[in-house]
Amino acid sequence: MNHHASDVHVLAAAYALDALDPGEREAFDVHLPGCEACRQDVADFRATAARLAASASRAAPAPMKQRTLAAVDHVRQLPPRVPAAAPVSWRGTLRRRALPVALAASLAAAASLAGLAVRQDREMRRLEQQARQSEQRLDQVGRVLAAPDARTVHGRAANGALTSVVASDRQHRAVFTAGGLPAPAPGTTYQLWLDHGGTMHPAGFISRDGTVLLDGDTAGAARVGLTLEPTGGSPQPTTAPLVLMALRA
Repeated sequence: MNHHASDVHVLAAAYALDALDPGEREAFDVHLPGCEACRQDVADFRATAARLAASASRAAPAPMKQRTLAAVDHVRQLPPRVPAAAPVSWRGTLRRRALPVALAASLAAAASLAGLAVRQDREMRRLEQQARQSEQRLDQVGRVLAAPDARTVHGRAANGALTSVVASDRQHRAVFTAGGLPAPAPGTTYQLWLDHGGTMHPAGFISRDGTVLLDGDTAGAARVGLTLEPTGGSPQPTTAPLVLMALRA
């Protein structure tokens, strides 16, 4: 056999997958005990093949075992095949070595596509949840506006925006509406407040013209306020109120 020693190392993958011809396997068996790198490669390839097989395995249909056993009695047994000795073909071995590598690449691509599908499914679920939450809040806004005891208070903010609050005592909820609201400066946001006994409690945010349902129970609240706060909001107002509107006469 006229081959460089380095040529033998490329047989590790084919050896692990039992893809060598008898002559090639015999040559590699002689080489393997003295090569730590090849022993490690063979162990790694076998472990990878086992994981790939486990991830792709599927249970056989229940009737398959019965059909197989029933067919055994009608199949003529053939004499054992005795393979003819064949010369070691390093070029053929290299081609066979490429097969598991290509298979692993294909499986990796499939896994990547599966991961993309999972991420898309998660994003779809997140969007669906947001849509449900938006629909629920719209329903709540509609119930407040249509409540028999709903009352409306109008105001004008210090920045010129027209504001109004519609509140329902029975529902303990209130809706805030703004028109002509200037865009907040970078790093700031408009925050709403409910005044309970002189203490301002966070009641949500509004970023543009429109209508929002105030967070929190309005029972006992005297006023609704609007301030400009740092992005993310504040536990207590940090700026003078742009508008304060009484919920009760």
